[in-house]
Amino acid sequence: MDIRQVTPDFAVADQVTAGDLARLKALGYHTLICNRPDGESAGQPAAETLAGQARALGFAWEWIPISSGDFTDEAINGFAAALEHHQGPVLAFCRTGTRSITLWALSQAARQPAEALLQQCAAAGYDLSARKEQLVARRQD
Repeated sequence: MDIRQVTPDFAVADQVTAGDLARLKALGYHTLICNRPDGESAGQPAAETLAGQARALGFAWEWIPISSGDFTDEAINGFAAALEHHQGPVLAFCRTGTRSITLWALSQAARQPAEALLQQCAAAGYDLSARKEQLVARRQD
């Protein structure tokens, strides 16, 4: 699992497994957001199974599945609501972390300038420059 810190209270990672949960707890995470749809690849844990294991360890859990490139307003708003509702630090994950950090940036675009978001994403190792117009548009909405 490759955890990339984005803000003091938010990080993204690739696929989390049941074997990662104790480590995430020890690292101080309180909330997990899964952005991966079930059945994307062989061997991927089912979200509901992982959710049960995470909740048993005291994590708050949200499942906001994103098919590649399909960032709906519903998903963006749901992600923003999850960040506001649950205690941090929060770890969001998908196959590589890209969908999770994209969803985060889109959910924050009304609050922060696009350039600042792009810099935070780049510092975490993700180039979201192709989404700049979308981030700017969300700021103006």
